[in-house]
Amino acid sequence: MLKTILLTLLGLVATGAVVVLVLAARKPDTFQVTRSIAINAAPERIYPLIADFRAWGAWSPWEKKDPAMKRSFGGPETGVGATYAWAGDKNVGEGSMRITEAQVPGKLGLKLDFLKPFEAHNDVVFALTPQGQQTNVTWIMTGPTPFAAKIMHVFMDMDRMVGGDFESGLKAMKAAAERAA
Repeated sequence: MLKTILLTLLGLVATGAVVVLVLAARKPDTFQVTRSIAINAAPERIYPLIADFRAWGAWSPWEKKDPAMKRSFGGPETGVGATYAWAGDKNVGEGSMRITEAQVPGKLGLKLDFLKPFEAHNDVVFALTPQGQQTNVTWIMTGPTPFAAKIMHVFMDMDRMVGGDFESGLKAMKAAAERAA
């Protein structure tokens, strides 16, 4: 009787594992997370909040999650080659960003490298599009999805993991830009 129960449980676990692996194999090889907000300020007012990593403290959701994290800046203050590295608690991990594209005041491209809690190498774009008296700011992150990440995405995808952080960051950016306007 006990042997039958154990074999049945083992069969269920094996079936569950196969289902998860099949679902993971069907996940896309890349991901994209996109969020946008309309800000009552000109792109020229908003762009410096993004292009100067030292200004991220005014709006970045991760700055608030671990105010004690260690930060370092390198290269020029703004523009291509500017870098920002951080090491924090489990909420923010460890990594670095480097500006790879700067089209003042309309677009900023970044290379985002996470080292902890897991290694990942993603691309980030901030696009600022004027619309009358407002500017639409779109925050996009894209990257590869290796098979181990696909298994994780069966249960929790990148959009659910960081989408809320993008939303709170954009709201804080809006507040900072509109205060300064």
